[in-house]
Amino acid sequence: MAKPPGTRDLKLDEPAIFERSRPGRVGYSFPEPDVPEPEALPETLLRKDGLAGLPELSEVEVVRHYTRLSTWNYGVDTGLYPLGSCTMKYNPKVNELTARRPGFTATHPLTPESLAQGALALIHNLERALCEISGFTAMTLQPAAGAQGELCGLMMVRAHHVASGNPRAKVLVPDTAHGTNPASSTLNGYRTVEIPSGDDGVLHPEAVAAAMDEDVAALMLTNPNTLGLFETHIAEIAEIVHAKGGLVYCDGANLNALMGVARPGDMGVDVMQFNLHKTFSTPHGGGGPGSGPVGVAAVLEPYLPVPLVAEHDGRWVLDWDRELSVGKVRSFYGNFGVMVRAYTYIRELGAAGLKRSTELAVLNANYLRVMLQGRYHLPHDRTCMHECVLTDREQKAAGVKTLDIAKRLIDLGFHPPTIYFPLVVDGAMMIEPTESECLENLDQFVAAMQQIADEAESDPALLTGAPRSTRLGRLDETTAARKPVLTWEPEGE
Repeated sequence: MAKPPGTRDLKLDEPAIFERSRPGRVGYSFPEPDVPEPEALPETLLRKDGLAGLPELSEVEVVRHYTRLSTWNYGVDTGLYPLGSCTMKYNPKVNELTARRPGFTATHPLTPESLAQGALALIHNLERALCEISGFTAMTLQPAAGAQGELCGLMMVRAHHVASGNPRAKVLVPDTAHGTNPASSTLNGYRTVEIPSGDDGVLHPEAVAAAMDEDVAALMLTNPNTLGLFETHIAEIAEIVHAKGGLVYCDGANLNALMGVARPGDMGVDVMQFNLHKTFSTPHGGGGPGSGPVGVAAVLEPYLPVPLVAEHDGRWVLDWDRELSVGKVRSFYGNFGVMVRAYTYIRELGAAGLKRSTELAVLNANYLRVMLQGRYHLPHDRTCMHECVLTDREQKAAGVKTLDIAKRLIDLGFHPPTIYFPLVVDGAMMIEPTESECLENLDQFVAAMQQIADEAESDPALLTGAPRSTRLGRLDETTAARKPVLTWEPEGE
């Protein structure tokens, strides 16, 4: 059995930086000023909440403070990050080197077109690469994240139906779709109608046909869905939707299972958002930045946001002259640094490398599925795509639940997978290893999961009391969410 990475103690606590502050301590030295002292700020501009002053510390205290905080972080550079649905794949460092080239970092968003030809060319080339990968006619890179990409995509769906004389009223959303899909529909003025998936975990044509009418603007599905299963009936379903004048929206968050192998545009999909911060290896998490480009079939191309990059007389220009456009959805042209990283990734791997990446992502997920089969319940015991879903059904008899398994993984040196999602599976554990992980790392994770299954039978208290090796034990997450402490208050005040 492979040995888990585990943890070893030297865990350093660290107070808030204001608690370290002592009057008169400094970590810098400046020469005497050779200009007059400025006048004092007007009283009206001074803060009166008692927190206006900065903490006073020496240099070594500042360095230690932030270094210690950094040791509390866990990221994809630290180890396996198996969050399902999120695709927390490794970010190649060549991406960072490219994005930090002075020609990119020093280009101001308001730089005239004539002086930003390289940036505009990169945007155009990335759009064409994404179109080729996905099978769409045209692309916008403006949206700042996947959720905004969804919103933008449905804005174009609505604009299309309005131009046809009927905005329609409903969007069909399968029960295996991402949770942001109903929100995007509602923000565009649509009522969401949930469509149940079959016992095999995928959407069936008869279920769509029963709900489809001339009042449905679009079907909004995720493929592969949140069970990690490919929607095998998607082409037939698309025909059903199109026959009633509807459009097919595909949530592209799981494109890491299709990239270089299958193209959504060839399956009858009319519009899809990408997640450059998932599929194309740009940094993910910590609040961003993200990038959620939207690809469209020809039917929606007139409604793309402005401006678009176009070629005119051998120069790259920004095309604002688009009468049917839904308008601007993001300041400037989107998160450009993320685009540079994604373009670097595509150019580095090429067509063969992108396909191989997808094949390894699917292989890794199925390896975990097979290795853990029999120790954990599989709600759908069939070949999965880039992620597999397990449940806690085998451990419940001992009083062990999904949350306990996740917390025990922390003791064994692993970040937990996504838990309790998708909602259609009771006690779900959604595991996505991505293509980044080698066999040895997967075997370590398997060994940890098998150890936990053994402990659930022999000593369930190890799990229900986990984690034990962390600085803090199991936190009251409900209270933390409902009553967050957002400011620091000095003791005695």
